[in-house]
Amino acid sequence: MIRSILFLSILVLTGCGVKESKNTESENSELVTNEFTTVDSLGIPIYKFDELEPLLNKKDDKIYIINFWATWCAPCIKELPYFEKINQQGKTNNWEVILVSLDMPSMWKSKLIPFIRTKNLQSEVVVLNDPDQNSWIPKIDKNWSGSIPATLIYNRNKRKFYEQAFTYEMLNKELREFK
Repeated sequence: MIRSILFLSILVLTGCGVKESKNTESENSELVTNEFTTVDSLGIPIYKFDELEPLLNKKDDKIYIINFWATWCAPCIKELPYFEKINQQGKTNNWEVILVSLDMPSMWKSKLIPFIRTKNLQSEVVVLNDPDQNSWIPKIDKNWSGSIPATLIYNRNKRKFYEQAFTYEMLNKELREFK
């Protein structure tokens, strides 16, 4: 309860206030069910935390950049082009960018899908649809207040969590520490 109140307070203080649209059955009518549930025809996976967790703990030779963001978070939107630029360099640098959307289900069709299409995001996008922040936030980082943007960068030898927005230069500098 306290962590939820803290999470909401930080969102308001950091400018990432929640703007919720009305959730109607027709808004989510384009959900598709295969191996996992996806948002719209883009095939964006929708995960509960236990399904997302393996993406946060891979033990191969890559560097993983996991960014937690939402379409309603201005600092998140501002830094997304830097993650996209880093993603474009991924094959030559052996890293992978995964954008974890924290948008609410009522926003998937009206905000998230149009945003991904308009911005032509090329990084892998997944949705975390797990309202139990009290349990999953400390599993990502025990000191994470729940504020976004937030980024986890890791490889099999090193793991670092950032509760901040990045510039391209800052992100590039941090990635050099993982090589």
